[in-house]
Amino acid sequence: MVQLCRHHDGQTLTRLDDLAQREAVSSNFLVQILNDLKRSDLIISKRGKSGGYLLARDPREINLLDITRAVEPGMLTANISNDGESGYAIQQAWEQASIALEKELAAITMDTLCSQSPMFYI
Repeated sequence: MVQLCRHHDGQTLTRLDDLAQREAVSSNFLVQILNDLKRSDLIISKRGKSGGYLLARDPREINLLDITRAVEPGMLTANISNDGESGYAIQQAWEQASIALEKELAAITMDTLCSQSPMFYI
């Protein structure tokens, strides 16, 4: 998503192979993630020789919560049993942690991530 954001102009497509190379992941693995993002209407894909991917919305309108819900929704839910003497307290703690995580993820937009330039140390 950061790569698509960096090249976002609303028209220019980025090829799967370019994305995979830039992020050092396999194309097969990446296409699975891209399919999840497409199903959640976060990206658009075009098929064919000149095909590729682009963001479906402005980077300021996409946050990490949207992406997490699309790709790893189980990360946001804790199925904790409230059995036993400590169960209720543990369940409440995990629910509070999940709420805090969602709030933090919602506050980080793609625009924010894209504007951060990498630091190089010599």
